[in-house]
Amino acid sequence: MAVKITSVAKQLPKYNRETKDIIPFVKLWMQDQDTRFQRKVIKLFEGAAVDKRYSIMAPEEVFTATSFEEKNNIYKREVTQLAEKSLQKSLDKANLKATDIDYIITVSCTGIMIPSVDAYLINSLGMKQDIVRLPVTEMGCAAGVSGIIYAKNFLKSNPNKRAAVVAVEAPTATFQLEDYSMTNIVSAAIFGDGASAVILSSYQEDKGPEIVDEAMYHFYDATHMMGFNLVNSGLQMILDKEVPQKIADHFPKIIHPFLEKNNLTIEDVNHLIFHPGGKKIVQTVEELFGVLGKNIDDTKEVLRLYGNMSSATVLYVLERFMDRNPKKGERGIMLSFGPGFSAQRILLEW
Repeated sequence: MAVKITSVAKQLPKYNRETKDIIPFVKLWMQDQDTRFQRKVIKLFEGAAVDKRYSIMAPEEVFTATSFEEKNNIYKREVTQLAEKSLQKSLDKANLKATDIDYIITVSCTGIMIPSVDAYLINSLGMKQDIVRLPVTEMGCAAGVSGIIYAKNFLKSNPNKRAAVVAVEAPTATFQLEDYSMTNIVSAAIFGDGASAVILSSYQEDKGPEIVDEAMYHFYDATHMMGFNLVNSGLQMILDKEVPQKIADHFPKIIHPFLEKNNLTIEDVNHLIFHPGGKKIVQTVEELFGVLGKNIDDTKEVLRLYGNMSSATVLYVLERFMDRNPKKGERGIMLSFGPGFSAQRILLEW
């Protein structure tokens, strides 16, 4: 039974700033730091390949000593609204009602909510009372693709059903005001906030790219490389500088056997729908694929326009391809990396 992606829609938060307009706030935040260190940080922001980002908070709030409780309350209020708007947009694109959804997966790792976002969506959108819920909370940037994989497996076993995957993230709520480590600074330079919703279907008549195959790849002894520490001031980013090299070392094992299993090579793939983790990861992946005559221009453009929005980002890349209506028979690979360390892959065919 074919499972298809029928629609994708994004929703951006109400605040936005170009990077050049954020730098004065960064300078004020660093005013007591060493001058050379300040120059290094400003150069990092300017060279992060992120021209603009959106946020659930105004810059004044981000750079204010709010408590974890205050930031998390803003997170809960704002991401619930973003999730609802993105899901409604995706439903509208697919000409569906909220009651047409049988299975809902909500994805977020940048705040803490119990009950999870999906419970609020069921109420606000009037979804089915017997809808099946699955919140995915601890898979970081990989969770957007992971959510699609879980939805696909549900639909594969259930004909004439539909699923929604809603990824909503607010990394700015995790910024640590008293932390001048490069990890905190790099994450502030590359991350932004956003939401996206995907509708999948096992109805034969529904249109969209078919999920031909999916797989997860888990790196051994790499749990220290990416994630969050829960500290008194909130969620403190973990981001090892060796991540790009780790990806490069494993890349052939991640891509080529997956394609071979489907009797394909990279030459048979038309579209690379990759998560833009950051400038260095993008450069690493671009070097690996450039020699094969492939580009990740859409990945770079999403990073430039919005920054890394954790799990939602790859769905922004997917939306760009979906809106262009690729030709029948064209193929795409979705790929994202996340804590664990892991890589999630999906093979699509239009």
